[in-house]
Amino acid sequence: MAEIVIVNKESGHDYFAGSACAFGVFDGLHLGHQFLIDCAKASAGECGGKSIALTFDKDPDEVFNPQHLQKLMTNEVRLEALSQSGVDMVAVLPFTDSFAALAPLDFLEKTFNGYAPQSLHVGADFRFGTKALGGIKELQAWGKRVGTQIDAHELESVDGSPISSTRIRGLLRDSEIRRANELLGHPYFLAAEVIAGRGQGADLGFRTANLRINPMIQALGDGVYAAWASVDNKRYKSAVAVGVSPMFQEETIATCEAHLLDFSGEIYGKELKLEFVDFLRPMIRFNSEEELIQTVLNNISWIRENL
Repeated sequence: MAEIVIVNKESGHDYFAGSACAFGVFDGLHLGHQFLIDCAKASAGECGGKSIALTFDKDPDEVFNPQHLQKLMTNEVRLEALSQSGVDMVAVLPFTDSFAALAPLDFLEKTFNGYAPQSLHVGADFRFGTKALGGIKELQAWGKRVGTQIDAHELESVDGSPISSTRIRGLLRDSEIRRANELLGHPYFLAAEVIAGRGQGADLGFRTANLRINPMIQALGDGVYAAWASVDNKRYKSAVAVGVSPMFQEETIATCEAHLLDFSGEIYGKELKLEFVDFLRPMIRFNSEEELIQTVLNNISWIRENL
């Protein structure tokens, strides 16, 4: 696991000297991001410097567009994922209002503070500085002046369309979990602490672990999914309802409920990680409790046999 370093006016800039950096937000750390990071790792091997994933402590849209922001990862999970991506270091820039207001050249000067990397890898659509006024042209002019090779890469594509966090969020919203996972290069997952629920699951014959997911990171469309659940370093096949059933919308604050197959024991207060694999059905209003029970049992049976 790579070291995570906060870069501020007091420290951290000297790590950039002679390094190869991949610069981006990296929400979701999808296949396109992984390609960019692999390019930085290859450049580092050629120049003998460190490979660095350069990112922000928060998604810039948390500053500019928080009301409509939908993320694939929390900031903490994103930084941890970057630290496990094979780079030598993760460099984190605090994204403050004053930093966001910097003109493009000032943005670069403050970011590197005289310690120019050997190479800098970005997407061809990379923008920076106040009002996103800086682009590849400005970045290349700066690189020529300070001796940094700027490598602007076209976005990786699948089926003729670029891989992007926006595209993946759209697939998740439409419950196309298998396709989203292909573009991510790993299963889409959610993790949260288990809270107390309605208690009706146990009465109906299938206990559920209840999670309240922050809407900012709940990109997955409502419905019932097959997933792998991880708790206490063990994995369980799981049936997961995302969203609130029409039958219980006045009775719960949980926005995600998971039934872990073959699990026994107490789970309240523990962190549960859910890796989503298949979409089974939309959320529906049942005509009777018996219909609900039979449908859920059918879902559980399918998961046991197919996951």
